[in-house]
Amino acid sequence: MAEIFTFYLALVIAIVFTVMLAKKLRVAYPILLVIAGLLISVIPEIHRIKINPELIFIIFLPPLLYEAAFQVSWKELWKLRRIVTSFAFIIVFLNAIVVAFIANTYIPGFSLAAGFVLGGIVSPPDAVSAGAILKYVKVPKNYSTILEGESLFNDASSLIILRFAMISVATGQFIWQQAALSFCWMVVGGVGMGLAIAVVFLKIHKNFPTDVNMDVILSLITPYVMYITAEEVHSSGVLSVVSGGLYLSVRRHEFLKTPESRLKGFNVWESFTFLINGIVFLIIGLDLPEITEGLKNEGTKISTAIGYGLLVTAILIILRFVASYAAVLVTLIMRNFIAVADPNPDRKSPLLFGWTGMRGVVSLAAALSIPVALDNGLPFPHRDLILFITFVVILVTLILQGLTLPALIKWLNIPVQTTYHLSEKEAALLLQNGIKNTALSYLNKEIRDDNDKKKYIKNILARWQKEKYEESILGLSDDGKDVYFATIEKQRSWLRLENQNNPLIDEEFIRRHLHKLDLEEERLRVE
Repeated sequence: MAEIFTFYLALVIAIVFTVMLAKKLRVAYPILLVIAGLLISVIPEIHRIKINPELIFIIFLPPLLYEAAFQVSWKELWKLRRIVTSFAFIIVFLNAIVVAFIANTYIPGFSLAAGFVLGGIVSPPDAVSAGAILKYVKVPKNYSTILEGESLFNDASSLIILRFAMISVATGQFIWQQAALSFCWMVVGGVGMGLAIAVVFLKIHKNFPTDVNMDVILSLITPYVMYITAEEVHSSGVLSVVSGGLYLSVRRHEFLKTPESRLKGFNVWESFTFLINGIVFLIIGLDLPEITEGLKNEGTKISTAIGYGLLVTAILIILRFVASYAAVLVTLIMRNFIAVADPNPDRKSPLLFGWTGMRGVVSLAAALSIPVALDNGLPFPHRDLILFITFVVILVTLILQGLTLPALIKWLNIPVQTTYHLSEKEAALLLQNGIKNTALSYLNKEIRDDNDKKKYIKNILARWQKEKYEESILGLSDDGKDVYFATIEKQRSWLRLENQNNPLIDEEFIRRHLHKLDLEEERLRVE
């Protein structure tokens, strides 16, 4: 037991140092983590990680999906809903269908149902990989929103395909009527369950006397409750977590009531998801020996399996390029009939979107979740080959596309600033003036006969004129601090309202100002 604990502790240390090295080399950390896992796996007598396939989704997916949904901007997502849903659903289904027929045609003994299992697994691109790479380069906000939104919903669509495909493998038949009804229930039930649980947790936060620790712990529990509850009623746990996360994201200031809860919750979640991502990408590399051993037992040569993996990878890359150019073509046609978010899409964008199809966490989790045996006791057909092909797809797309994507973005030289958002400087000026006017208006209405009024307003003005924080709050009485906190709350309300009403403001800028107000209030409270 002590040896296992030491091994896992060593893995965490390896993750930290690998990410530090990735930052120094300015390389996306998922790429180096996979390579590190491969290097560790070849060490003789290394302890092999075995994960219960039934638990893989419950352990990793709920918090990763919830954190992604909580951080994405619903305003931007809704604005780009047509192209996001196209990438998240239509393209995923197209990938799964083509991969299924290719596998059925070129891999001996591979049934069409098994092909759909493989297609469902390798269809969704990984947002973590793309997000880690995009940190080192700048792209227009609408591009990153499309990638983030796609990753939220393509996981659900691919896992729905996987579920039906595995049923077909187990039963040997596929009944379209039952599948259609089950699909509708998975979507409607998953979304409904996620929203219902989100409302319950929101009521708990608002109506019960929770403290900071309770708020943070409840936020950690929430995605697991959403996922497990939805799965228990045979709906989509993924859609439950995504829909619930988006609902609470819009109401984050009701869900986490105090600045301290929001600040500590942000830090806890950032560390938690970083660790989970690190473990999963490291496992991708560490799992290779077990996958290759199973491949030998199946009687398939490794060189042959690599060929199958490269074939599937090439098909996925080609399909994504085709879909990206088709999306631009459809936009150019449809702008003549309906309003679209981007009526004049950049002709360079299909190259970028076509090359951002790195696979990762979800594909690995889905592959590992395949049961070793069917309900009748027979081995799941081609399980080890499916695992190996998935591994090849993840490895090739991460290394090939991941390492070259920054160079491609620089070569394309896509303008970061678009006409659909104010520049950062323009947004900062608008928001600064807005929160200043909001505070002054509140002070003039609420503080009429206060002796500290002049001094207080002077201090507030000094704060907005970017003088030192310590100098701006000198001399504030306890009553003055209470007024100051009330003023900050008015500013928060104005920022949230401006975010709803002004489509030209990037929500990321709003969140930065809200974060600054939380820091400012919390700092004054602890002094």
